[in-house]
Amino acid sequence: MRRPCYTLLVLAAVSLGGCREKPGSAPGLLADAPSEAGAATTPKTDTDGAPSADAADAEAPPPEPSGPLLVDLAGIAHLPPPIPESAPRLASIAMRTDVVAKPDPKAARVGFLRAGAIVEMDPEVAGTAGCKDGWRKIKPYGYVCVGPDATLDLNHPIVKAATRRPDITQKLPYMYGIVTRGGPVYARIPTAEDLKAHEPGLKKHIAKWEKDKESGATYGLDVWMKWKSSPSPPALDAMEQKLTDEDIPFFLKDGGRVPNLSGLLKSNDLVKIGQVDRRNGVAFVETFLHEGRRYNLSTDLRVMPADRFRPIRGSDFHGYEIGKDVDFPFALVRRPGAKRWVWDEGKNKLVANGEVPYRAAVNLTGKQKFVGGVLHYEMKDGGWIDDRHAGRVDPAKKMPAWGKNGEKWLDINITKQVLVAYEGTKAVFATVVSSGESGLEDPETSKSTKRGIFRIHTKHVSVTMDSDAVGEEFELRDVPYVQYFQDGYALHGAYWHDRFGQPKSHGCVNLAPEDARRLFHWTEPQVPHGWHGAARSLTGTVVFIHP
Repeated sequence: MRRPCYTLLVLAAVSLGGCREKPGSAPGLLADAPSEAGAATTPKTDTDGAPSADAADAEAPPPEPSGPLLVDLAGIAHLPPPIPESAPRLASIAMRTDVVAKPDPKAARVGFLRAGAIVEMDPEVAGTAGCKDGWRKIKPYGYVCVGPDATLDLNHPIVKAATRRPDITQKLPYMYGIVTRGGPVYARIPTAEDLKAHEPGLKKHIAKWEKDKESGATYGLDVWMKWKSSPSPPALDAMEQKLTDEDIPFFLKDGGRVPNLSGLLKSNDLVKIGQVDRRNGVAFVETFLHEGRRYNLSTDLRVMPADRFRPIRGSDFHGYEIGKDVDFPFALVRRPGAKRWVWDEGKNKLVANGEVPYRAAVNLTGKQKFVGGVLHYEMKDGGWIDDRHAGRVDPAKKMPAWGKNGEKWLDINITKQVLVAYEGTKAVFATVVSSGESGLEDPETSKSTKRGIFRIHTKHVSVTMDSDAVGEEFELRDVPYVQYFQDGYALHGAYWHDRFGQPKSHGCVNLAPEDARRLFHWTEPQVPHGWHGAARSLTGTVVFIHP
């Protein structure tokens, strides 16, 4: 049998399948850097076809992880102590500041920081090749160029403005909203005259928002108050009283403008610097009241009226630790409406006897049988459940080479919509997923998930994804806990739906936000604390996707 040939690929968008990353937001991979001889590199594969490490990865191997994971599979965060104030530090002042393997602009990118991130560094300049203000070696590894994207001045305006870091202790790293009523994006808090100019239909819009019970004035204020220490009055009361918060971001007070982190402030005269449309998703780092209206601040520090968005809480579901929460064999309920069946001896058939909760894990006896042409599994409580609603989960029948070698790996079954995480030969975690909505069709011509053996090569705490397909245009900013494994295909959290266990995506593997958080910090490459992502071509965790 011919084995697949894996070649180094730069992260790219795909026309139909996968999750397209917003142009310009993708980090480079090791493949971006030419070899010393200038020739393309073809990686080796192990005996089961999984991409394996080659010489390119030996350029700057990250140190072995020490201590516990930042977040373990139980969801518990283990954050390191703060950087000492006396330690030399640098800060990111761009939405993406590259971390490279060597102090050279042509070196491979091994990670990246986001604006406001502060990291410890060595005090000495490590070189000036292609970097006028000098390269600095940062901890735990890699080099950053001090210049347009990074600074030694911890009082830099962007550093002071972007103090809110993604919260990796929570299922969602930011506050999120989905646009329900399109509207403007501002460079400053709009005045009454600005509102007349840029929101001429504001009065009508507010009237609809006040009456909307699903996503209007009375819905989801707790989402916007995520990081506030004191409660806020109901939205309608605040608007009626024209309340203004005292803790408005310092740079917006007295008519101040946002720092140009987004790159959209083309002149000092601009007030409106963009537009949000329906089906857009946006992440926020701050919220405040001004003259009764609530405004939110996006991760790139743009001002947006909160009444244009439906606050998003995200699914509360998460998977199960094998050996703690559940043991083999078991089944995961992947569809709502699963019946608990019992055998009626008198009628000689199965009869309904209650329901099994959606996405529950149920322990099985191992017995199964077909009834009416439908496969049923016997549960340990004596009932039966059918495989139309639940997927049976068993340990791998044939352990692949990477498992025998002790590697972490992910086994994703498209038919069952189930993911099982392994540490070597031991299964440690299981959950339901939402793969491509086209099921097992051709990923090149449909919205199905690519099958095969891959390795995670790039990870983002969050990244923007979009589509310009006619009739399906969308932009989802700061999609959480993204792990790319092939072209535009990734595992990532989905904050916009709660149908995990059923095919739903454009080709990526959607995870409940909490599952995405746990698996993101469990897989390789590890993302150091304070970084926004890491890139590693051929030593990442194996992802095995099959029918």
